[in-house]
Amino acid sequence: MVLPLVDGYGRVATDLRVSLTDRCNLRCTYCMPAEGLDWLPTEQVLTDDEIVRLITIAVQRLGVTEVRFTGGEPLVRRGLVDIVARTHALGVETSITSNGLGLAKVAPALAAAGLDRVNVSLDTVRADTFLELTRRDRLHDVVAGLAAAAEAGLGPVKVNAVLMRGINDDHAPELLRWCLERGYELRFIEQMPLDAQHRWSRDGMITADEIFERLAAEFTLTPAHEPRGSAPAELFLVDGGAATVGVIASVTRPFCGDCDRVRLTADGQVRTCLFARQESDLRAALRAGADDDELAQRWATAMRGKAAGHGIDDPSFLQPQRPMSAIGG
Repeated sequence: MVLPLVDGYGRVATDLRVSLTDRCNLRCTYCMPAEGLDWLPTEQVLTDDEIVRLITIAVQRLGVTEVRFTGGEPLVRRGLVDIVARTHALGVETSITSNGLGLAKVAPALAAAGLDRVNVSLDTVRADTFLELTRRDRLHDVVAGLAAAAEAGLGPVKVNAVLMRGINDDHAPELLRWCLERGYELRFIEQMPLDAQHRWSRDGMITADEIFERLAAEFTLTPAHEPRGSAPAELFLVDGGAATVGVIASVTRPFCGDCDRVRLTADGQVRTCLFARQESDLRAALRAGADDDELAQRWATAMRGKAAGHGIDDPSFLQPQRPMSAIGG
């Protein structure tokens, strides 16, 4: 019997985002400080078997149809390929969101394990700006990873980009051309208040309107005719052709009313929203011997408490205690 993950506003979560680790091998300025963060102790992180058990409950008892693996950086999780294979065997769509480091080596194995597609974060194609943003000289590795993913059939390959004022906000047309030439689908994402330093400000972020303005200088964008549904990106046809570019305006054009996502952190906490300040602990119950029925019921109960929206526009809004690297995208 399936117990749908329905919240108090009638939304049904079918898209599960699973953070496999809070660790990352980049130090992006809009995410964490140069010295990194205090990572979760190993004993607090779910084991491979625990992750697969919770995913199985989500799929078989709670109606989840899509699983995306996130981090931190999911490629640093040693058991990733096996976790993907065991999740694929459940008959759901699987994907990962990655920074692309190491993807060139593991893309064939991920494809063989049944991974459907990848989203790779890439904010610039200029090596000097990449170094400034990520504090690592690794642009060449990301480029190689994207090419390997496409060759392995992990498509459509999507690129996620965040524009930072005064750093890469003038790179939007260049990045779009680069992706169009290679057949990648580009998605610009408004910077969200999820940085570990809590330095995000509404005045400082590049808005969707500004993104459109920069792209319009070189491209003609028209709304795509396909329905958006619960997808976070608004899609636009580029110069009247088949290629599209997307904009995810989580801050200025929220799409909370159509949200179908639920998140599981690397340490076994259910999060109903990226910006939630409350979590529901499944790890403790799992390790105390709870059966699948009890875990499913706990998960469904947690989902009923999901807020109507993220509340960023509310004057009382506070950033989550955890940064993006510990939540999972």
